[in-house]
Amino acid sequence: MARSTNTQFAVAVHVLTYLAGVTEGRPASSEELSESTNVNPVYVRRVLGPLRDAGLVRSRPGVHGGWELATDARDITLARIWRLLQGDDPVLGLHGPDPACAIGRGVQKSLTALDRAVADAVATELERFTVHDVLVGGVAAPATPRHR
Repeated sequence: MARSTNTQFAVAVHVLTYLAGVTEGRPASSEELSESTNVNPVYVRRVLGPLRDAGLVRSRPGVHGGWELATDARDITLARIWRLLQGDDPVLGLHGPDPACAIGRGVQKSLTALDRAVADAVATELERFTVHDVLVGGVAAPATPRHR
């Protein structure tokens, strides 16, 4: 199975869920979050930066400092996290074709439009769930596949 190289969304959901369920109101250090997510503490801080800027988490300096939720887990949708971390980055891994190639320009235009549609569909689906839902195991795929 192919793996996405951008793990920021998954790490963010993991960290937010950890803060909602394990820390019981106490701040968690980047090292503690790093151990839980199995990624470098610097990467954890890089992922948490945009979430802090958006007011979802806050950090406290000092010996007893660390990261904590700044809002209720029930109010943090997965779509909000997705949008904060994905931004306008392509979802489909678009490439830059030769600008002189008419076919390449057409393919790029079509794939760019398709990429936006896919990103919007992902955000729409993620809007259904919150960090609290992840914490309590309330996230499940639709029971029946959707076909046209």
